[in-house]
Amino acid sequence: MYLAYYGLTDFPFQLTPDHRFFFGSTVHCKAMSYLTFGLNQGEGFIVLTGEVGAGKTTLLGHLLDTLDAATYVAGRIVSTHLAGDDMLRSVAAAFELSFQGLDKASLLRRIEDFLVANHRMGKRMLLMVDEAQNITPQALEELRMLSNFQIDHKVALQSVLLAQPQFRRMLMSPDLEQFRQRIVASFHLGAMGRDETRDYIRHRLTVVGWADDPHIDEDVFAELFAQTGGVPRKINAFCSRLMLFCYLGDLHRIDQAAVTAVAEDLAFERGTILDASDGAGSAGIMQASSLASPFDGEAQAGLERRVAQLERQIGKHAEALRRLVSLGESFHAPGRPFD
Repeated sequence: MYLAYYGLTDFPFQLTPDHRFFFGSTVHCKAMSYLTFGLNQGEGFIVLTGEVGAGKTTLLGHLLDTLDAATYVAGRIVSTHLAGDDMLRSVAAAFELSFQGLDKASLLRRIEDFLVANHRMGKRMLLMVDEAQNITPQALEELRMLSNFQIDHKVALQSVLLAQPQFRRMLMSPDLEQFRQRIVASFHLGAMGRDETRDYIRHRLTVVGWADDPHIDEDVFAELFAQTGGVPRKINAFCSRLMLFCYLGDLHRIDQAAVTAVAEDLAFERGTILDASDGAGSAGIMQASSLASPFDGEAQAGLERRVAQLERQIGKHAEALRRLVSLGESFHAPGRPFD
């Protein structure tokens, strides 16, 4: 919606992980060092944990982009509470191996034959498991058993596990002692600091051709850090709304007032959703709506700004529709029904 208005080539704050926007913050560079060290070991498991939205998947995408495609063959699993045999089928699917109708012994043989064939071609096999906190202990044990498979005294399959912090507690189970002994590198990805939050925002904008439009006041970045805690996905979500707010308001400058307005809108929306989801029904929604009471000056001003935004947006859409109709009529042949 706002790309042409600000001269951008793509949306800078998408929520979907995209390694094109990788930003080498202190914590992300340190994580890359651990991942690279683990890969150089050529065996066992590499574990990367972090809070939701910390940038684990983007980091992994950046890592894969740096690897030699002629050397590495990578497969990926997004875990959804996989059990033991499900894990083996998922591994086969990750490397595009057929597994339908195979019993466990035949499935293992197919995976092993695939690993042997690639090893003979000088390939290194890398399995990436996302959302690993959902894996059952039985499925982890199946992964550990696959990691035992060696060819010419070299491990045939190495795995990288991405997970939320609770995975570390799961690994402390006595039943997973053997698995823990196979972890060659482990790192927890934390949030960015205030200065790096500023640099992260500027970096993502620069990637899509930002030429200081909209201009961002320097004091805004401290507030953006306060609103997001330096978590990449939270930054993206907030800044995406901020860009839309500025576009709807025909603004070419982001100041504290704009950030405050977006923060109020988001807080209002969260309050409405949370009240409704708590089973409060219409009473909950009315409680949230009472924030916009005429007796609350700040809330009333926030609501008025929101209404004005929507009115401007409707006006722009109406103008676009009028232009489309006009364009269609210019191609319409006389005497022919207009579809």
